[in-house]
Amino acid sequence: MSFTERESRTPENRIRFFRWFLVAAFILLASGFWRLQVDQTDYYTRLAERNYIKSLPVPAPRGRILDREGLVLVDNYPSFSVFTQSDASEEFGGHLSAIARGLGLDTGEIQSRVRSAEIRNPYGPVVLLENASPGQIAFVEAHRHEFPELDLMTVPRRLYPSAGFAAHLLGYVGEISERDMDRAEWALLRPDAIVGKTGIERQYDDLLRGEDGYRRVVVNSLGREVAVLDERIPEPGRDLRLSIDYDLQAIAEQSFQGDAGALVALDPRSGEVLAMVSRPSFDPNQFVTGLSQEQWTVMSNNADNPLLNRSIQAQLAPGSVYKIVMAAAALESGAVDPHTSFYCPGGANFYGRYFRCWQRRGHGNVDMHQAIVRSCDVYFYNIGRELGIEKMADFSARIGLGQKTGIDLPDEAEGTLPSPEWKERVYRQKWYPGETISVAIGQGALTVTPLQIAYGVGGIASGGDFLPPRLVPREKWKDSSARRDEGKTRIQVPLSEETVQVVTDAIFGVVNETGGTGARARVRGLDIAGKTGTAQVASLGLAQSGGGGGMDLRDNAWFVGLAPRRNPEIVVSVLYQSGEHGSLAAPIARDVIKAYYEKKQNPGSGSFTMNQKPAQAAAEPKPKPKPKPL
Repeated sequence: MSFTERESRTPENRIRFFRWFLVAAFILLASGFWRLQVDQTDYYTRLAERNYIKSLPVPAPRGRILDREGLVLVDNYPSFSVFTQSDASEEFGGHLSAIARGLGLDTGEIQSRVRSAEIRNPYGPVVLLENASPGQIAFVEAHRHEFPELDLMTVPRRLYPSAGFAAHLLGYVGEISERDMDRAEWALLRPDAIVGKTGIERQYDDLLRGEDGYRRVVVNSLGREVAVLDERIPEPGRDLRLSIDYDLQAIAEQSFQGDAGALVALDPRSGEVLAMVSRPSFDPNQFVTGLSQEQWTVMSNNADNPLLNRSIQAQLAPGSVYKIVMAAAALESGAVDPHTSFYCPGGANFYGRYFRCWQRRGHGNVDMHQAIVRSCDVYFYNIGRELGIEKMADFSARIGLGQKTGIDLPDEAEGTLPSPEWKERVYRQKWYPGETISVAIGQGALTVTPLQIAYGVGGIASGGDFLPPRLVPREKWKDSSARRDEGKTRIQVPLSEETVQVVTDAIFGVVNETGGTGARARVRGLDIAGKTGTAQVASLGLAQSGGGGGMDLRDNAWFVGLAPRRNPEIVVSVLYQSGEHGSLAAPIARDVIKAYYEKKQNPGSGSFTMNQKPAQAAAEPKPKPKPKPL
């Protein structure tokens, strides 16, 4: 080809190339137009709208929790959470490092929160930080133009009493978990909803929770709100008034002085719980914004088990407090009468084994009244032999032992009521007669909770009238869909007038007669009755050998007190773990009963505050160890 021909073809090739270039450019533009206008219209419309429209959640405040007189126990306080919309992940990813530095957070933690939120709630807000500090709030406000994906949300946070006051009773709230969402009552909630986890917060969550609202607003290029398009006002949760008396609760809390134990005070006439304490306690405010994994591990592995609500979950041998039940069962069955006596030389042989009395020198010849007043073990060993384990188990079950009381709190324990059928079912072994002797004084396989003791003894002293304990007046139950133990209603166990009189006169003697083991519960002018109990944690041989793997093997102290002795207005059950002597638990019950009557005589006086301690309880030293009445 000559030079002239090549020169003539050059413009033609260039024109052809330019034509194909225009065709390719047109196809590219057309495909982009199709993608923008047809294929992904909704996505790009949403991106455009987000430049000037934001949807802001408005969480509803939970209802307050009040005591019986209207004093606020649990309230809310306003706080700010930093969040981003879940559909802003692309922009957020590009700004992640800068946002983390500005908020003082770890980049990995933020990424984890975003991933978790996108899985659980792909169309909702992603909360990056709860309870933001003033500095963190200022960072978000100052960088709205740089980080338009960030925003602030006003969130009402729970405010609980300090020092773990009534923590187990009140419970705490937290973000709903995947396991929680499997429950029918929470199945329709948002994946990031705040719900009650334990205590009253859990039991009455449907009343307290309320219903969240939202706001759709127009913002300018700086992220500032300029107009409101649509909004739904949040519906606050309902306030809940408990039967708890703040003053009695405060006295009971302070009486343990850092020791482990539990207390339940209730009115047997209505079943209303006046005070409920479990120690050691925890601070529910730590759960409001979420514990770290390290904090949760430390708390859950704590040997003192501060998360255990001992008042309804501690299943322990009751010791001689159970003798009240034994006496009533023996009288009702006709196994003995009030004048039946047995001789106590300090111990006795039963079924080839020698069983000691707590009083080594013995009590001599005692009838039922004296046996209860002086807590004679040998007398009740004989009662156990006469009754037999079947009658003991049957009467105990009728008054509520070995089963839930039906209190309006989650996770109540049942305790253990031993019988031949129980042992065969659990251990595939037969029942031995010698085991009956141990159960007769509240030892062996028998376990109860402090609430069961208050419920059972209160019902006996009320003539066999048992009302299920409750923390919220019964008329409120119909307004809540929360799970209840609906089968628990008022129970009436026929008890003879003589049985009630003999038993209540005897426990009055425990507190007020010479030689009574509960003398430290006495208050001049008050008709206080009660019964001490000391329950072994381990066998005598194990305790003396120093075994137990570092466990505290000191005996648990019990006391149940009531006033007046017949048809009581108040019953107080006290568990003083490792207290060794039931007499040490008696002053705790005494102070609560005394305060109850002081308030009754001077209504509205507000007798105590959280920082006050009853002078008598504070000044009274713990006595030196003495022989322990069981």
